[in-house]
Amino acid sequence: MNPERYLPRALPAALEGLAELAVDLRWSWNHSADALWEAVDADLWRSTGNPWLILESVSRRRLDALARDDGFRRELHRQVRHRRAYMDQPAWFDRRHGSASLGPVAYFSMEFGLGEALPIYSGGLGILAGDLLKTASDLGVPVAGVGLLYQQGYFRQALDADGNQLAYFPYNNPTMLPVLPLRDADGEWLRVSVDLPGRRLVVRGWEARVGRTSLYLLDSNDLLNEPGDRGITGELYGGGTELRLQQEMVLGIGGWRLLRALGVDSEICHLNEGHAAFVVLERARNLMQTTGRDFAAALRCTRAGNVFTTHTPVAAGFDRFAPRLMAQYLGRYAGELGLDLSGLLALGRTRPEDDQEPFNMAFLALRGCNRVNGVSAIHGQVSRRLFQPLFPRWPQGEVPVTHVTNGVHVPSWDSAAADTLWTRASGQDRWRNPTEQLERNLRAVGDRELWQVRCDGRRTLVEGVRRRLARQSAARGAEGLSEAAGVLDPDRLVLGFARRFATYKRPNLLLHDPERLVRILTDPRRPAQLILAGKAHPRDEAGRRMVKAWAEFARRPAVRDRVVFLTDYDMALAAELVQGVDLWINTPRRPWEACGTSGMKVLVNGGLNLSELDGWWAEAYTPQRGWALGDGREHDDDPAWDAREAEALYDLLEREVAPAFYDRDDRGVPAEWVSRMRESMAHLTPLFSSNRMVRDYTERYYLPAAEDFRRRAADGARLAVELEDWHRTLIQHWPGVEFGALEADAGGDMWRIRVPLDLNGLDPAWVQVELYADPAPGQDRPVRIPMAREATLSDTHRGHVYAADAPADRPLAHFTPRVVPAHPDARVPLEAALVRWQR
Repeated sequence: MNPERYLPRALPAALEGLAELAVDLRWSWNHSADALWEAVDADLWRSTGNPWLILESVSRRRLDALARDDGFRRELHRQVRHRRAYMDQPAWFDRRHGSASLGPVAYFSMEFGLGEALPIYSGGLGILAGDLLKTASDLGVPVAGVGLLYQQGYFRQALDADGNQLAYFPYNNPTMLPVLPLRDADGEWLRVSVDLPGRRLVVRGWEARVGRTSLYLLDSNDLLNEPGDRGITGELYGGGTELRLQQEMVLGIGGWRLLRALGVDSEICHLNEGHAAFVVLERARNLMQTTGRDFAAALRCTRAGNVFTTHTPVAAGFDRFAPRLMAQYLGRYAGELGLDLSGLLALGRTRPEDDQEPFNMAFLALRGCNRVNGVSAIHGQVSRRLFQPLFPRWPQGEVPVTHVTNGVHVPSWDSAAADTLWTRASGQDRWRNPTEQLERNLRAVGDRELWQVRCDGRRTLVEGVRRRLARQSAARGAEGLSEAAGVLDPDRLVLGFARRFATYKRPNLLLHDPERLVRILTDPRRPAQLILAGKAHPRDEAGRRMVKAWAEFARRPAVRDRVVFLTDYDMALAAELVQGVDLWINTPRRPWEACGTSGMKVLVNGGLNLSELDGWWAEAYTPQRGWALGDGREHDDDPAWDAREAEALYDLLEREVAPAFYDRDDRGVPAEWVSRMRESMAHLTPLFSSNRMVRDYTERYYLPAAEDFRRRAADGARLAVELEDWHRTLIQHWPGVEFGALEADAGGDMWRIRVPLDLNGLDPAWVQVELYADPAPGQDRPVRIPMAREATLSDTHRGHVYAADAPADRPLAHFTPRVVPAHPDARVPLEAALVRWQR
């Protein structure tokens, strides 16, 4: 597709390739072309950072002048060559898995944060999705994103004169965004449809180019739709439950149909949260059409190629829809699947017979995917607890949810100074290859060089904050320039705190004792400065009150030159903050953080973390790399515990953080601080990069899942039918499976344990009999000892005696025989949650 055809004027022939560069969002992390766009229109570049908008806006006269500029043309041709070399060179996936077959991974997400030029995200979930697409491009992993093109996106924030949060919803004009319409074979705008009650919704397709990857976006703002339906893709996380259901139908059902219309044959479908769970139904429906199989077999086949990443730390965070609403919107669709409504609703319930239980999108996602993961080690544990109701009588530790800890796309978040340092240490291609050597290279960098990067970042941040504050103050009618000029000192310790203002994130923990905080900030020998940012959802009154409390504190005369609340927290502001702050503070209520990635973004820039022992920081923290809050346990929303942690936070800032920053050697370098910088930068930056994360997903999830799917789909989904027959037979016979009385003999250091088992006619090859014991003290894995079939009972062909040896260093009562399903091609208990214990 030629992007120039979508510009309002033709580019001069001498500027060939300029549109190619402008439409590729790779410029959001590859900053070598920044000077080129600044040369086209410096004001637009500084205010929008959007090359496509610049080309949409620039005059013909300016284009002709650039075409005659030899220097501009040389730089343009250099950047075009650079991009094409990037696109053509063999990447990590080709070199490591060149012989492996992996079609495009369809990555579904409600939001994508790629940059401010495409504002279709609200926070961490979307930024993670954007970072994954960028990293897939760098590593050459075949991924195609699927999302929604919002007309307004998430709200923009301002504060009134009293510190109250204001919400604005500016319109996203698609012609000014770096997206292009998708066309069919006849050149028509590619459209797909989704059935809504009594009408058909038409959805248009768009493409955003992200280096080697593509992001496909769906948009309901088509004149063919009714006025109300045109706004379905209007606002991100706005409206009520019905709008959310409509959006999720467009994303899951419409998204898969768009891929099919494009001819994108995805073996792997990755759901970034349960919002996209309807795709598992549509994918199964599509296989039903191509193979003639029923829904049960089709889902058994397609789920092998589906991956579900859950980010939710509390059950209340799962999207739920009332049965009445599901009947209204998906009753007819259930018939297309060969199901009645109750059969469809059962996929999203813990109790299928309960007509009042809402439909849970996360439950549908889990039942439609064969690989499920949380986003940190702790979150994996939390998720196993949340999904326990779907696996009755299974130990919580065996609930089939693993984890892949999130990471960040480092090139999107490093400062110019940090980039120069890392390039000298490890080369320009360091984040496009395995990162195992980066730690050793960074450790060789000297103290003064590390400290200089930190000082440069802090100074740049202070200058940027002053400019932002001037604009922010002027918008409220204040004298912006004079007020901002004296704010912050580039030589003082800068603390950063920026995130969504929600109660569980405890954004006001640092404000627990305002007077003590004032003393910390105004300490005459070791002063500190605090930069804050963050939005509260417009309907979250508690969050809005916390925003106001900080805005009021920042206006106190004693601290107004060293505390700044910056409005409209977005990716551009986040990048400024993580590149410049010395210490990133995070105070969530454990275990509700899930992962948290904002603190990861400071690592490459030499910033340190002071965070609750939750999410990623529980895996990363050592005293040599930063500071930690909490005791590693859960305390719910206990106000007394919050008060204790607030005091601990103040103590750390006064007694450890400030002294480490201000105690300097004879070279003016804070040796203890720089030591922590080195440990944090060298060890944690590669470990918590999306480079590591995407390689984990590729090798642990995508490639094995693709092989599983191909095996199940072969011969018209023959194996899937076999597995469905196996599962159906298990369910029919399982109520009659019974153990007899256990017998045990002690012999030396082992127990010899025997138990009769009536399989109620089941083939013994279809089950696994084993001795189970809970993990021993200090261990995290249970004991599972397979029991062998020793004999068949003489009075029945249904009964067998099973036996095994168990270590006698544990009491006999610790071991319990159980029987579980077994099949070499099934994932148990994810696909068969049956279990029978010896009573």
